[in-house]
Amino acid sequence: MAKQKLRGKDLIPLGYTNTTIRSFAMQVVGKVCKYQSLAEKLALLEAIIVNPIAYKTHADFSSLAHLILDQKEIEIDYQFTKKEFKIYGKDGIAPNAITQMEQAMSLPVAVNGALMPDAHHGYGLPIGGVLATENALIPYGVGVDIGCRMSLSIFEAQEAFLNSNKDKLRQIIVDNSRFGRATFEDNQRDDAFFDRPEFSQLPLLRRLQDKAYTQIGSSGGGNHFVEFGLVKITEQDNDFGLELGNYLALLTHSGSRGFGAMIANTYTQIAMKQHNLPKSIAHLSWLDINSQAGQEYWLAMNLAGDYAAACHHHIHRRVSQALGMNALHNIENHHNFAWKEMLPNGKEVFVHRKGATPAHQGEWGIIPGSMTAPAFVVRGLGNSLALHSAAHGAGRQLSRKQAKNAINKKMLNKVLKQHQVDLISAGLDEAPFAYKDIHQVMAAQQDLVKVVAPFYPKIVRME
Repeated sequence: MAKQKLRGKDLIPLGYTNTTIRSFAMQVVGKVCKYQSLAEKLALLEAIIVNPIAYKTHADFSSLAHLILDQKEIEIDYQFTKKEFKIYGKDGIAPNAITQMEQAMSLPVAVNGALMPDAHHGYGLPIGGVLATENALIPYGVGVDIGCRMSLSIFEAQEAFLNSNKDKLRQIIVDNSRFGRATFEDNQRDDAFFDRPEFSQLPLLRRLQDKAYTQIGSSGGGNHFVEFGLVKITEQDNDFGLELGNYLALLTHSGSRGFGAMIANTYTQIAMKQHNLPKSIAHLSWLDINSQAGQEYWLAMNLAGDYAAACHHHIHRRVSQALGMNALHNIENHHNFAWKEMLPNGKEVFVHRKGATPAHQGEWGIIPGSMTAPAFVVRGLGNSLALHSAAHGAGRQLSRKQAKNAINKKMLNKVLKQHQVDLISAGLDEAPFAYKDIHQVMAAQQDLVKVVAPFYPKIVRME
């Protein structure tokens, strides 16, 4: 009679529910117990998982015992409890985004949250979701494009200059911006960012350093852009301290490129393996801030945020030099990040803003609309119900697939002409029709930000 073969499913009733541990147990037993019967192998595996401490120093099974013990330390009987959260602009938010936020708020590490009016469905936390957690970081609560930023430079030239130099300004954008895989050949390796000690502290960051160098100063695809437009100052007593007028400005939107994406995906996989959550919420897996992985992610996330800032600084430096003008004002803010903050009750938390703008009292921010709709320069009102946050844009009302199926070039060209926008390049999935009405979004967050000035896009490049 043929010897019965040990199968992975035979181990599940014994308690080997973790796929990694089950696979390792199969390898060890297959090597050490190759001449034993199936019953003997199963009895041994059951003894190890019931009392792994007894096998911690065993010559053959110590590694398996330690793996089981490590897993038992993180196998907690999680209590998923529904918690209330504030929703801004609920009528304009799809139900699946609200459901995602409800799931995030039910996590045992979640202590507070809010949903911004530009919210739509995403991976893990919805875009526009703000989540405060205690002693925990959620990589997909931050997002893949870590530290994605808005950056605005306002120049002394005004509307007449833009109108009489459109060809020149268009060429300046083409010459001084790169998207996707296209990069600059004259990148400066002496950028101070690459001297950061973090690169020598984590093997992952060392491996990614050359990628970061190659892509610095470039922008991602999709909804990222480089555009010239007009900032309209209509009030004499304004926060910029500028005279009335329509000022030439450069607005950019991009993040941490492949550098940040690799960090996000690496630590998401670690978090998912640690917690083995149900598939519907697996991307909400978290890292304990006091664990090695949690500390590593915190360090890497902050570095990725600074890298995103460095990319914008390169773009604005290049454009400013090409214009022959220094900026009168530079304003930046980022999203897709986790900040260590204090709740009103004194509890220290990590506030994840995935597609949400920080809006503490007086804090500057930029909330874009679309390639034809205005962006708004704002200052935060410090609303604690929103965890000092606001929308990060208009928010999508059509998915990319829906937009490509519903929008054609004729429709796009018509709306571009109506708004006098010169579009250098963009996909149909970024057409204005794919986005919510930015004016409705702004109306839904009057308690969160004060509008300082609108920015109207005029020459736009997206890839």
